[in-house]
Amino acid sequence: MELKRESIFVSAVRSFCNVFAGFIGILIALFVIGIIVAAIAKPQMVSDKTQMIIAADADGNRTLLSHSAPAVLRLNIHGVIGSRDLNSKTVQSQLLDSRGGMLKGDRVKAILLHINSPGGTAFDAHDIYQSLIEYKEKYKVPIYAYINGMCASGGMMIACAADKIISSPIGIIGSVGVLMGPNFNVADLMERYGVKQLTITKGKDKDMLSPFRPWQAGEDKSLKDIVAYDYDVFVNLVAKARPRLSQAKLVNEYGAQVYDPIKAQEYGYIDEANGSYSKALAALVEEASISEPYQVVELKILHPVLSDLIEGKSSILSGKIKHELSLPSELSPELMNRSLYLYSPSLQWSSSDD
Repeated sequence: MELKRESIFVSAVRSFCNVFAGFIGILIALFVIGIIVAAIAKPQMVSDKTQMIIAADADGNRTLLSHSAPAVLRLNIHGVIGSRDLNSKTVQSQLLDSRGGMLKGDRVKAILLHINSPGGTAFDAHDIYQSLIEYKEKYKVPIYAYINGMCASGGMMIACAADKIISSPIGIIGSVGVLMGPNFNVADLMERYGVKQLTITKGKDKDMLSPFRPWQAGEDKSLKDIVAYDYDVFVNLVAKARPRLSQAKLVNEYGAQVYDPIKAQEYGYIDEANGSYSKALAALVEEASISEPYQVVELKILHPVLSDLIEGKSSILSGKIKHELSLPSELSPELMNRSLYLYSPSLQWSSSDD
């Protein structure tokens, strides 16, 4: 029997491939373990860093100008306030970055709020409003708001930081009010089917509004007090920022209703009802006394690489594409059990005015 021996070269190549394959296998295993651990922890994967994007000016130009050209910062208030992409932290990061990097040297001469939002958490809406007011006072820059669709509840609060509010001809504006909930009670249903539950607590009303037992009179008092306080803050803020809007009518007549731009202008929610992005931007540039070519910039919040994988949102983890139909009454987790400046008619049927 004849034996064939491998050459030294072939043997070396084979050994290298085995070692390399083992190394790759270890890396893949560590990668998968890291994703699983991070997915279980579910951190808030939002970076403090931003990326500058050139937006269109009033004439539709997006040409990159010199680093000495004056700039208008466009802040997009799009979607639910308090979500991953729009909260007090992301807006504060944008405001901080507007004073450094390519925008250093006091380049930002004005801010345009581009709003299309139903509102969101009371905390984030108020914090964003306060950050804008402080920025405006510190750097002496005008702020205009342009409504492109919806400016309701928390969106309206943020718009109140602007010196002028301009809306497109079509929109939904208003909803000055607060809600918390909805809260459901399944105690009767559980009793009917013999379902029992046990919650161990220490402290009076620690399990307030538990859905698993009949509610007691007065156990929601502290929550009602919080909602009333947040409502007073909202009303007083709007009345101060919008002097044409009667506070008495806001409380007793308009309430948390929403209005088309024409009505909103008539009542004093906004200043102009038939505007456009170009007109709003041109008016802001004039207000800021910008007479030379200017740059409109957005500061996009960056998410860490593989953040969707880490948060378990990618279809790669499940191996399939997920199709969902969310019911209008379903609140995202970041909005649950929080005081909300949110326009959501499908939820408000369960709210109480007493």
